Amino acid sequence: MRESLPGNLLIAQSGGPTAVINSSVSGVVAEAKRHSQIQGIYGAVNGILGVLNEELVDLRQEDPITIEKLRRTPSAALGSSRYKLNENDYARVMEVLKAHKISYLVFAGGNDSMDTAHQVAGLASEKGYDLNVMGIPKTIDNDLLGTDHCPGYGSVARFNSIAVRDAGLDNDAIYTSDSVKIVETMGRDSGWVVASTALGKSGEDSAPHLIYLPERPFVRSKFLDDVKAVHDRLKRAVVCVCEGLKDEKGEFVKASAKQIDMDRFGHAQLGGVGDYLVNLISSNLGIKARCDRPGTIQRVSITCVSEIDLDEAYLVGQVAISKAVEGESDKMVALLRKSSDPYKCETGLVGLSEVALKTRKVPDESIDKNSNYVTDAFLTYARPLIGGPLPEYASLRRRMVEKLLPDHSQR
Repeated sequence: MRESLPGNLLIAQSGGPTAVINSSVSGVVAEAKRHSQIQGIYGAVNGILGVLNEELVDLRQEDPITIEKLRRTPSAALGSSRYKLNENDYARVMEVLKAHKISYLVFAGGNDSMDTAHQVAGLASEKGYDLNVMGIPKTIDNDLLGTDHCPGYGSVARFNSIAVRDAGLDNDAIYTSDSVKIVETMGRDSGWVVASTALGKSGEDSAPHLIYLPERPFVRSKFLDDVKAVHDRLKRAVVCVCEGLKDEKGEFVKASAKQIDMDRFGHAQLGGVGDYLVNLISSNLGIKARCDRPGTIQRVSITCVSEIDLDEAYLVGQVAISKAVEGESDKMVALLRKSSDPYKCETGLVGLSEVALKTRKVPDESIDKNSNYVTDAFLTYARPLIGGPLPEYASLRRRMVEKLLPDHSQR
C-alpha cells in the first residue's frame, strides 16, 4: 500500500448503463470532497474514450443538489462506451493523465472495464507514474468474480421478477388465445438475470413455469417435452430464457443462421432466441406462442429499482475513494455477504487481476436437476437483493354461478 497522493481524481463509467451506476458516481464525488489530497474531481465523457479524446468534465462545478440527485437517476450520466484499448492507445492515456495531474483513477464497470483499469494501473507502475487505480463493480450480469453480487443486479432482478409476474397474469387472462409466452431477458455468458425471474413466482401454478440458463445446454426435444407437460396441465405456460442460451454444441440458439455481430471486445451481440423458440413450439406442438423481450430497458429502469441496490452502489463509490486515498491501487471494491436472513453485507477489496476478463457462472446447486428452473439455494441468495417484497396483487375467488342451460361447446 502506497502513501496517499496529492492530485486530481478522474472517474469513468464503462459498459451497459444501469439503474444505479450514477449512485456510485454520487458516492465517489461526495467522498472525494472529504479528502484534502483530492483537488480536481473530473469525469471522463463516454468512459475510456473521454480519456483518449481528453474530454473531461469538472464535477466540482456541478450543483451539489445535482450530484445528490444522481443517486436516483438511471443510466450513465457521464456517458459510457465499449471501447477496447489497443497498444497505441496506452501512451495517449498516460499523456492525458499526466497533463491533468490525475493521481486517482476510478473505473465503474464490468469484467472488461476491470481489465482496462488493471492494464492502466500496470502501465502507470511500469512508467513510474504515481497513480492509484480502483474498480467499482457494475454489471447487471452479476458475473464478476470476487464479489458476492454486483450493483445493478438487484434492480434488474426486481424489474424482471415483476415483469414476468405481470406477463404471467396476462397469460392467465388470455391463454384461450395466446397459450405460451416466451420472455427473453438479457444475459450473454451467465444466467443470473434470467434466473431472477423466479423471484416473482407466487404459487405452484404461477409464472414463470420454466426457466432455462446458459449454464446448462439447451436440448430441443427436452424443451418441447417440458413445455407440453406444463401446457397439458395448465393450458398455458410462461417460459423464461436469456439471449445467451446455448445448445449442446455450445452454439448460440438464435432465430437465424446469419452471422452474429461482435462488439469491440469480441462478444457476440445477441438476441433472437425468443423468436426461435416461438417458431419451435408452433411448428412442433401446434400451440400458439409469442415472445416478450424487455430489451435494454430492463437494465436501466429506475421504476423498479431496488433500494438496497441504490445504497450499495453509493457505498462502493465511497469505499473506492477512501481506499484509494489510503494508498490502495489495482483493486476492485467487493461486496461480501455476512448473512442472508437478516441480510447483511460488508465491503472488501479484490485484485483487479483476479476479476479482469473472467466470468462467474450461476453455480450448479442453484439450477434444478431437470435444468428447467432454479433451486431454493438461488432464491435464498437473490431474494434479499431486490429490496423488499414485491407489490401485492388481488386474486378473485371465482366462485361459479350454477349453470341453468345445457352445455354449449365453443366453436
